[in-house]
Amino acid sequence: MEKSVIHVKVPGKLFIAGEYAVLEPNQFAIVIAVNRYMKGTIEEDSIHTISLPQIGFPDIQFNLQDGQVLFNQEDEKLVFVKNALSIFYQLLKENGTLPRPFRLTVTSELDDDSGKKFGLGSSAAIVVTVITALLNFYKLENIRPTKEWIYKLSAIAHYQTQGNGSCADIAASTYGGWLHYRMFRPEWLNQELKKGTSLSDLLKMDWPGLHIERLTPPIEMHLAVGWTKKAASTASMVKTVQRIRNDNPPVYKRFLKESTDAVTRILESFLQKNVEGVIDGIKKNRMALQKLGEHVSFAIETKELKKLIDIANKYGGGKSSGAGGGDCGIALVKNDGLLEALTDEWKKSGIFPLSLQISEQGADPTEF
Repeated sequence: MEKSVIHVKVPGKLFIAGEYAVLEPNQFAIVIAVNRYMKGTIEEDSIHTISLPQIGFPDIQFNLQDGQVLFNQEDEKLVFVKNALSIFYQLLKENGTLPRPFRLTVTSELDDDSGKKFGLGSSAAIVVTVITALLNFYKLENIRPTKEWIYKLSAIAHYQTQGNGSCADIAASTYGGWLHYRMFRPEWLNQELKKGTSLSDLLKMDWPGLHIERLTPPIEMHLAVGWTKKAASTASMVKTVQRIRNDNPPVYKRFLKESTDAVTRILESFLQKNVEGVIDGIKKNRMALQKLGEHVSFAIETKELKKLIDIANKYGGGKSSGAGGGDCGIALVKNDGLLEALTDEWKKSGIFPLSLQISEQGADPTEF
């Protein structure tokens, strides 16, 4: 009998609005899945093997010992994969299921050919890819490859690895499309894990605060994405911004209010199919981030991002996407003609337009 091979395709993400604020209770963000993908192929094998050829690890073998995943080589680039495996094997153990050896190969379209990151959520996407592949490889009655389970297992693995972040990128890679997102309460999750709540129970619980809802944007609205050719480190920037909460509460509270007002404006404009309202909300969110940026030790809006946004504002509305400090910026415009003029001017100014569309499907397995 021929071995079945399962192929998994997981989209990258971009933030549209609500960055940084989304880390706080009751704060919303808008995030999208984009059509550059992390791809995984998993099949039965005689030994446990992970292959990540693009980052120089074509043949990582691993063993399970006392509940620990032990790789035959160690590197900080492997930590997200290792923790995703550890979480999954903990779930298997809870369900009394013995591990079956497999070979999982993962390739990525989320970075530049030179290896530079675009800022499309590669660390989140690889966790979602590993979890989606394993859930579909085992496909047991009590271990279901639903979007909810993929999100929750991936969020636990990613949050424990990074130590911060909203997991909005996990939601985008899992569910696809345009998403209205509110983060779960991390202190609740940490408390449940600390007191030994099983993963099986956590997967069945309602997570306090969590909200994931698909959005339908106005039909005539067009998205453009520009890359500054500079990578940024999200985790360290998040830590810096969160220090303002304690160091300068008035500034932080003002930022949260302005972010809420901007995201609310965008969401209401979606319902009204009002592109001008969405663009206005994008500009408001940009201003909130600019003011916040005056109080941190790094540039949320770098010189390149400012150039990208200034050009975008001639044609519609633009802002940084995600943590800022480099990576991508976005623009929203009302028609194709404006989109073409915008991307032409970006090119002339050294901004690299990324040919990205919305990926509607999210984490998608196919069996052959």
